[in-house]
Amino acid sequence: MKLSHLLLSASLAVTSQWSVAASLISAKEAALPPASGTLATRGISRGPAVKLASPEVDTPVAAPFDFKVNFEPRGEAKIDPSSVKVIYMKSPFVDLTPRLKSAITANGIDFAKADVPPGTHTIRVTVKDTEGRETNSVLNLVVNK
Repeated sequence: MKLSHLLLSASLAVTSQWSVAASLISAKEAALPPASGTLATRGISRGPAVKLASPEVDTPVAAPFDFKVNFEPRGEAKIDPSSVKVIYMKSPFVDLTPRLKSAITANGIDFAKADVPPGTHTIRVTVKDTEGRETNSVLNLVVNK
């Protein structure tokens, strides 16, 4: 009886460490043509800063990976989490915001175990602060095969 309890406990401990990858970008979406035009963002802005925390900028990564973006408000303003939009820059644009909704806070985006197909993926993150100042930031994710 004690051996079965021990085995059950060990089994539960091992399975609780496994986490399921969640699809951020599907293979079908990755196959869409790139968005046309330039992906210009404004220069100096008083809007919030948007910084890719994970994976590291310009560093190839294997999927699944933790997708983390930090938001940094300026002055006395606060980030408005309901204003965050995350767009996959394909033609047509793919709105990733609903997939990330539970991972978005005033501090940023913390999406664990993002499943993304191999390739270079361009994502635009838009965020506003409580004073209405907006920042658009273009992030590139490089995913190895």
